[in-house]
Amino acid sequence: MKKLNEMKMQIESRSVNESFARATVAAFAAQLDPTIEELSDIRTAVSEAVTNCIVHAYRESVGKIYIHTELFDNGAVRVKIRDRGCGIDDIKKAMEPLYTTLGNERAGLGFAVMESFTDKVRVRSKVGKGTTVTLIKTISGKNGG
Repeated sequence: MKKLNEMKMQIESRSVNESFARATVAAFAAQLDPTIEELSDIRTAVSEAVTNCIVHAYRESVGKIYIHTELFDNGAVRVKIRDRGCGIDDIKKAMEPLYTTLGNERAGLGFAVMESFTDKVRVRSKVGKGTTVTLIKTISGKNGG
């Protein structure tokens, strides 16, 4: 698997930046000639991951969100979304559908949505240090699909 291209960006954890992050990653991934549906999947998964940074990682403050997108010759798009926020105490529990730390105002479906719109989701986190979510989506036309 050979890397074809990569892009890094840094945004502040403000809700107005979520749509910018989603659109930028999708525009970058368009180099692999994905279907409209595949692009939509990438947008949705990135949106959920960035929203988690905004809502959970930094809660009542503004911090940095780091997005690193890589494109590979087998059609894979790998997006790492990292924050230096509060971290996740129990990743397994946090990834359960309907689990949320913020009560009734959130649905608790962020990780479930990410998993349903990508091929693989990996979450690494340290309390007090931050979280990295890695999303992998393979574009079908590039892998004989």
